[in-house]
Amino acid sequence: MDSSDALMARFLALHPRTIDLSLGRIERLLARLNHPEHRLPPVIHVAGTNGKGSTIAFMRAILEAGGLAAHVYTSPHLVRFHERIRLGRIGGGVFVPEDRLADAFARCEAANAGQPITVFEITTAAALLLFSEHAADVLLLEVGLGGRVDATNVIDTPAAAVVTPIGRDHAEYLGDTVAAVAGEKAGIFKRGCPAVIAAQDYAEADEVLVRHAESVGAVPVMVGNQDFSVHEENGRLVFQDELDLFDLPRPRLAGRHQYVNAGTAIAALRAAGFGDIGTAALETGLNKVDWPGRLQRLGRGRLAELVPEGSELWLDGGHNVDGGRILAAAIADLGDRSDVPLVLVTGLLGTKDAEGFLRNFVGLARALIAVPIAGQMAARPAEEVARIATEAGLNARTAPSIETALAAVADIAFERPPRILICGSLYLAGAVLAANGTPPT
Repeated sequence: MDSSDALMARFLALHPRTIDLSLGRIERLLARLNHPEHRLPPVIHVAGTNGKGSTIAFMRAILEAGGLAAHVYTSPHLVRFHERIRLGRIGGGVFVPEDRLADAFARCEAANAGQPITVFEITTAAALLLFSEHAADVLLLEVGLGGRVDATNVIDTPAAAVVTPIGRDHAEYLGDTVAAVAGEKAGIFKRGCPAVIAAQDYAEADEVLVRHAESVGAVPVMVGNQDFSVHEENGRLVFQDELDLFDLPRPRLAGRHQYVNAGTAIAALRAAGFGDIGTAALETGLNKVDWPGRLQRLGRGRLAELVPEGSELWLDGGHNVDGGRILAAAIADLGDRSDVPLVLVTGLLGTKDAEGFLRNFVGLARALIAVPIAGQMAARPAEEVARIATEAGLNARTAPSIETALAAVADIAFERPPRILICGSLYLAGAVLAANGTPPT
C-alpha cells in the first residue's frame, strides 16, 4: 500500500487551487463512500477566528476525564498530518496510525475517481470515514476555514455548533469586515441545534451570530446572560449556568483568554447533552489539558538547551492581529513583566497583517529577531519582517534560522535572563517543535 505521504502528493494534483470553498465536491465524494457523515457519534462543530483549537482541547480533556471516548478533527497540523485525526478511545485518544490513514486515503482516492477536489476536502472525507468506522461517544469537529461552505459543514444535525471569538482573518475568502466573517462562521448553525456563542470582542459579531442563529431556527446559548457566565475569581475559574455553579481550578493552558475558552468548552458540552459530567471530571480536564504550540513553555529539548542559562523559552502559533493582541496580553500576565526582558523570535506569512500583529508588542518586547520559515513559499523574508517591526517601533534584527536566533539572544546584554517568545505562525511553531524533538503526542 502507498504511504499517506505518497497519496497526499497525488491529491495535490486533483485541484489547481489549494483553497476553493465549496460543498459540492465533498458531498459528491461522501455519497460515493456511502455517506460516512451520517454514521458518526454526536458532533460538536466548532468555528471561530481564535480559540477553536484550545476550546476543543478543553472539551477533549474533560470528556476523557469523564471516562468518554472523543474523536477529534483539527487543522492545521504542527509536525505530522496524523495530528489532525485523533481516534477516540476510553482512557485517551490516539493520532490515527499510518496504516489506517493510508487505507482511508486510498479508499477516498478510488471513490473520487480522479474528479476535481481540494486536498482539505478529500482528507476531510477520509477523516469522516475513519470516524464512522471507530466507535466513540462524540466527535469534536473543527472548521477549516470560515464555516458556511467549509468542507466540515456536511453535518446536518450537530449536537451543538460553537463559535469562538471572531476577528479579521482570511479576508480574501471570508470578507474584510467582522460582520462578514461572522456571517460565514454562523453558517454552521442548524435548525433545532444549540448555537453556543463565546464572548466576542466585537459587538457586530455578536449581532450577526445571534441574528443568524434565530433566522435558521437554532437555539442561541450565549455567554454573559442567563445562559452561562464564566470569570476568574482569586485565580480560579467560576462557571455558572441555569442549573449549576462550578468553582474550578485555573486552566493549565497559559493566558487569561483561556478562561474564556474553557468556559465556552464547558457550556458547549452541557448544551450538547453532556451535562452529567461532574465537578471531578471538569477539574481533571482543566488540570490536564494539552494544546501544543499555544503559549507552550519549552522546558526541555534541543532548542531549549540553546537559550541563555536562566532564560524562559515560550512558543505560540498565533498569527493574526487579534491573536497577537491576546498573546501580548497573556505574556504580560505571566508575572514579573517589568523585570524580565522579552525577546521575540518571529516568522510571518505574507498573507497576514504583519504590522498589525507586531504592533501589539511595542512597549512590551525589548528586541525582535526575525527568522525565515523554512519550506513555506508564502513566508515573508526575515528582512521584510525586521523592517516592518522597526517601522512599528520595535528593535529588530534578523537571523538565518531559529538556532542562530536563539544563540544571538545570548549576545544581547540584558540585566536579567530574558523571556524568549517564538511566535508569528503555526508553521513556524511546528518547525520549532520538530527541531526541539518535542512533537505533539
